Amino acid sequence: MKILIADAFSEGHLDGFRRLGLTVDYRPQVTAAELPGCIADTGILVVRSKLVTAATIEAGGSLGLIVRAGAGVNTIDLETASRRGVYVANCPGQNAIAVAELTLGLLVSLDRRLPDQVADLRAGRWNKKEYGKAQGLFGRTLGVIGTGPIGQAVIARARAFGMQVVAWSRSLTPERARALGVARAETVATLCGQSDAVSIHVAFSPETQGLVGEAALARMRPGAMLINAARAEVVDSAALRRAVAEKGLRVALDVFDREPDKGEAPFADDIVKLPGLYGTHHIGASTEQAQSAIADETLRIVGAYVQSGDVPNCVNVLPAARTPARAELIVRHHDQVGVLAEVLGAVRRHNINVETMHNTIFQGARAACARIRLGTRPSAELLAEIREQRDAIIHVDVIELPDPAP
Repeated sequence: MKILIADAFSEGHLDGFRRLGLTVDYRPQVTAAELPGCIADTGILVVRSKLVTAATIEAGGSLGLIVRAGAGVNTIDLETASRRGVYVANCPGQNAIAVAELTLGLLVSLDRRLPDQVADLRAGRWNKKEYGKAQGLFGRTLGVIGTGPIGQAVIARARAFGMQVVAWSRSLTPERARALGVARAETVATLCGQSDAVSIHVAFSPETQGLVGEAALARMRPGAMLINAARAEVVDSAALRRAVAEKGLRVALDVFDREPDKGEAPFADDIVKLPGLYGTHHIGASTEQAQSAIADETLRIVGAYVQSGDVPNCVNVLPAARTPARAELIVRHHDQVGVLAEVLGAVRRHNINVETMHNTIFQGARAACARIRLGTRPSAELLAEIREQRDAIIHVDVIELPDPAP
């Protein structure tokens, strides 16, 4: 099987893929537009931030697994992958420390205006009178949007700076907030109104698009600081421009609306020209430590897939409670050739879809139990047809399943 690695990746880990028996095709410079032409004979695709379009997935006739060597999967067409039966997995939490370190670096830079100071020194200007006006971070309030691994890492470091922290996420309970040592905000807008600085650490999804918008930015204090090291789409960029102009917000961005898909390329986004705005090159996870951890996790995912068919961290498979299955057929049978083929043939003849199936073998390998989840409840005729296989079937039963969870 061939694995295509279509972004920069820890080269020290490539031999790990080869030891799994994989043929490694390492193309870190390939563009998203070129991917469909490279993937025809590829079984596994590994990307970092490169766009994986429907065209790429549909061109991959052998493609079975896409691994996002990072956390967010918004750059991968999940709908097409799911329709084509292609697993998509990610590496959550492996870059948390790296992103948190950049976040705190940006926070200090905003407060002390470090990039402006460097620019003035290089231009031969000494301006201690102006740059000595920083307020400092101790005792001030940082609002953290998102309390996953990255948000938690930011909270820990902000508290070490002596900052007060208020947090929001859809899943943050009062009990969890107390455990993290933070105040809990009911809404994003409330958090913004309580904070001297706001840092964003949520994944991009339809629910988080524009999460920090007009209403939230309107609540921010004049001169407050905003850091986005998550995804550009989480912030309403037009509203952000207005807030910078009207309220003098100071902003640091590691992500942008229109990012090149190569490591070196022209860049055109006039948001970087706003006064008081600093930018970095989407390098939140780009430390050697983080990339090594992500490579380790990618190798673990690929190894599990190749060796057992399991896919750790899969993001596009329905949990059992949410499949369309309406009944579970339980067939205890002799462990011999053709038994399950006959059972499944009978199910097919009755026009019932199999949603999931698991067959357990008992000690001695003489008997087994198949649990087959079906799209509709089997009829009495189907059950009778299966039971007629007296030399192969030990017992047949069926249980009703609850309605799928929302």
